Amino acid sequence: MHKPLPKPVAALLALGVASSLAACSFEPKLRVPPAPSDKMAYTAGKSPVKTVTPGGMAGAAQEIQYGTELHEQWWKLFHSKALDTLISVGLKNSPTIAAAQAQMREAQATARANASIFYPQVTGTLQANRSKSTAATFGGSGGIHYSLINGSLGVSYYPDIFGVNRLVYRNSEELVKYQQWQLEAAKLTLTGNIVTTAIDEAATAEQIQATRAIIAHEKKLLELTENQYRAGAIDYSTVMTQKSQMASEAATLPPLEQQLAVYRHELAILVGAFPANAKRQNFTLTDLKLPEKLPVSLPSQLLQQRPDIRAVMAQMKAANAQIGEARAQFYPTVKLTAAFGNAASNPNIFFDPVSSIWSLVGSMSQPLFEGGKLEAQKAEAHAAYDALYANYRSTVLNAFDQVANGLRAVEHDAQALAAQREALSASREALKLAQASYRAGASDYLTLLTAEVQYNTAKIAEIKAQSQRYQDSAALLVALGGGWWNKPDQKSTTTPTHS
Repeated sequence: MHKPLPKPVAALLALGVASSLAACSFEPKLRVPPAPSDKMAYTAGKSPVKTVTPGGMAGAAQEIQYGTELHEQWWKLFHSKALDTLISVGLKNSPTIAAAQAQMREAQATARANASIFYPQVTGTLQANRSKSTAATFGGSGGIHYSLINGSLGVSYYPDIFGVNRLVYRNSEELVKYQQWQLEAAKLTLTGNIVTTAIDEAATAEQIQATRAIIAHEKKLLELTENQYRAGAIDYSTVMTQKSQMASEAATLPPLEQQLAVYRHELAILVGAFPANAKRQNFTLTDLKLPEKLPVSLPSQLLQQRPDIRAVMAQMKAANAQIGEARAQFYPTVKLTAAFGNAASNPNIFFDPVSSIWSLVGSMSQPLFEGGKLEAQKAEAHAAYDALYANYRSTVLNAFDQVANGLRAVEHDAQALAAQREALSASREALKLAQASYRAGASDYLTLLTAEVQYNTAKIAEIKAQSQRYQDSAALLVALGGGWWNKPDQKSTTTPTHS
């Protein structure tokens, strides 16, 4: 059987529990902006539902599916095993993710430390003392030797009469949630950066390939021009003009190669590796498949699914608890302490009941005058909440802005690629006609040069238009929150937090 608690400690705990049950709280009702309804559209005007079909590579129509769940690993919509592998490595090795995880563990430890205030704090002491006092003060001689052995167990407890303890803990608990959402936001940012950087690399590699093909084509035209010059059909200035055109195209190659190196180095850093040691994944646009179905959350769901919105909401709840703490500072603080133990001059009687000692003390402190400090602290807490309230509104508006822009970008990118494909097809035909006419001597070199420039410009523009569809599709999926809520361990965290 368990030994019963000493009466002083039992009385202390009974009083503490009773006072805690009767505790009140000064935390105000959470004040949040109204959530948008599902009937509200993301964009002004008619919401896009399906894009045009540009044709060719990255030329499929994209269907926007409102109210459809997004896959937890949203990047898999691009169907690239190389991209999947890179993101897996990044989530495991990124120092940004590691820092966010450490900050979450720190917040969890702080919350556990703050939770200790709900329990009595117990300390034990044991002291043995051997002393000698002199009798010379009283005219005697010699001295008196005595011993004292003291052992005690002390208990202190702060009953949560006004709910302060709960408010302190609630504050730290919400800060844990804040760090959890910050970690989710860091993962979303990392995966988004890896996808967009991979697309940038692929687009730049395609531009380099196209530029090299253009330069090779310019060389053939230069040879043709030189042959015509030797035959006396044209003057030397035409040869120099063609050389200048070829040199201009060649000059665009080094900046593109530099940009490609930058993207590859950036991908290495994103996955936590040094540029020289990173396992290279060379991406091309043909390695990626454009998502043909884009799941888009309803407006009211966006507030629950964006990690940055959930993070600010957690901050607001923590700040709301701090308002309650500031209000409670105007009221008394109650402390209960108890101690029991034994004291004896002889070890043989230390455990004898006659050697037992105990005490029970209750104290209360009430602020009377602090020069306006408490009022200032309360005003500070209210102002901090107001700032977070405004920040929450700004975060929500920014999120809706990103989704709206993403929806329109997806719509317009398809239109732009379709127009660019037509321009490229027309410039290709114009160049063929100009070359044939130039060889036959029916047109001058200026006509041929104009056709060359138009074709080269259209070819690079088509590659940029292709990559833009990939980029804006990825940006839309990131703006929607990335699908983290469909992970098995996250299903319970999608409940609205606006009450």
